[in-house]
Amino acid sequence: MAKNIYLYLWQRKSKTSSLKNEDWTATLIGGVILLFVVLMPGYMKNPAVLFALIAVLSYLGYLFLGNRDKGQFILSFVIIYALALLADAITDVAFVKKMGLESVFFSVLIGLIIRNTAGLPRWMETAVRSEYYIKAGLVILGSSILFGEIMKAGSVGMIQAVIVVLSVWYFSFWISRKMGVDSEMSMMLSSSVSICGVSAAIATCGAIKGDPKKLSFIVSLVLIVAIPMMYILPFFAKWMGLSEQVAGAWLGGTIDTTAAVVASGKFIGETAEQYSVIIKSAQNVLLGVAAFAISIYWSYKGTNSDIRPSGSVLWERFPKFVLGFLVASLIFSFAFEPATGKSLSKVAQESRGLLFSLAFVCIGLETSFRDIFKKENSTYIWSFLIAQGFNIVLTLIVAWFLFRSF
Repeated sequence: MAKNIYLYLWQRKSKTSSLKNEDWTATLIGGVILLFVVLMPGYMKNPAVLFALIAVLSYLGYLFLGNRDKGQFILSFVIIYALALLADAITDVAFVKKMGLESVFFSVLIGLIIRNTAGLPRWMETAVRSEYYIKAGLVILGSSILFGEIMKAGSVGMIQAVIVVLSVWYFSFWISRKMGVDSEMSMMLSSSVSICGVSAAIATCGAIKGDPKKLSFIVSLVLIVAIPMMYILPFFAKWMGLSEQVAGAWLGGTIDTTAAVVASGKFIGETAEQYSVIIKSAQNVLLGVAAFAISIYWSYKGTNSDIRPSGSVLWERFPKFVLGFLVASLIFSFAFEPATGKSLSKVAQESRGLLFSLAFVCIGLETSFRDIFKKENSTYIWSFLIAQGFNIVLTLIVAWFLFRSF
């Protein structure tokens, strides 16, 4: 009886729901930005135009969601945007770029420093909306998942990507749960280790409506661990006498950030760099499939595993931005010539990066140092490192078997 009442309430809620929610609003914002990218790609390279567009869309979305503004949102948004630009500027410094650290790392760091020193004024809270910006950015991320990349990766590259992603994801999730990590954190950790690092963690967090504080911890962990891997793995590849093809496939399948993959491949040679990028591209392509599968699973699982939800309840729980992500991927893959789609995708990359930087500045502003230095975080770190160790060994074996004769 109680189960039937619970299910009935969920169904009632789904019937009365509307487009007036954060998921749909963020999806619409991401879609409008991509429309501007297609129609006016030249203008979208202009920082002033990009700022004006994102500011106006964010503000209109804020009002559309039923919020009232007393002039605080725009001022708060401008400050957050300036902090995001500062994070981007830091990543352009030569020695920082060489380390392979991305702007999202510095975005979180800047937000954390401000929150835990000066504090967050109440009037700034209106524009501090991490999930709002993440979801819009994820829709734009879909434009970079081009199906043409599958052809470039070739059948062997895709075979490695599928084997590694599936095996590492399940091992990571299993070991995380065995170590007492909650299912939400295990999902994000497993996706980050197995697929493509930061982007996978962000997509998974959005798909399961995860805790942004946990996401910021995973992202920081991914970026910090990628730095020593970028130097250590090429050293071992040379020490073991691996061919450039095998070495590149190994690096592309294990290192979690694209920038670090490119840098590590260069340490070995041009061929290694090419193969590392091909394998990383193959894994990136799988991000869309993974995000959709995780969304379906998490929507079905919900908060009460004893109740089997109806189709309407599944739709209510399903993160709508994933549809925007998939539609963007399909349009940029098939509605344009491959070269045009890739060119437009690069233009869209700037707005996506800024939205993610905005989101992570907000995460930093929402997080106290107490959240970072929690006791359970040491378990997260060990779980991540064990999963990454498994990833390194398995990918080396798979790469050697598949690419040794190239």
